[in-house]
Amino acid sequence: MTDHQIYKISFMNQDEVYEVYARHVFQGDLYGFVVVEDFVFGETSSIVIDPSEERLKSEFSGVKRSFIPMHEIIRIDQVERRGSAKILPLPGPAGKSSSPGRIHTPDRK
Repeated sequence: MTDHQIYKISFMNQDEVYEVYARHVFQGDLYGFVVVEDFVFGETSSIVIDPSEERLKSEFSGVKRSFIPMHEIIRIDQVERRGSAKILPLPGPAGKSSSPGRIHTPDRK
């Protein structure tokens, strides 16, 4: 396994879809969470600034490890190179979340 692997993680967060890039993704010790570490963002010296990438960069600055609920993950891809991190509106009717309301838990008898 090499340190040059990059993963694209798409997940839902408050009626938006976040697409971020990171070097490490794995199932954590907390049941039902995916751990994302070592976020990768573009260079700050670029001439064209993407506002959604800057928002993500600001939101995840100082974050060493993020625990994302498994049911919010849309997709995880191992990619050859980093793309632009972005925030997209959640598809569907405005103001109506397609996110599951709750996680199924077994009945306690």
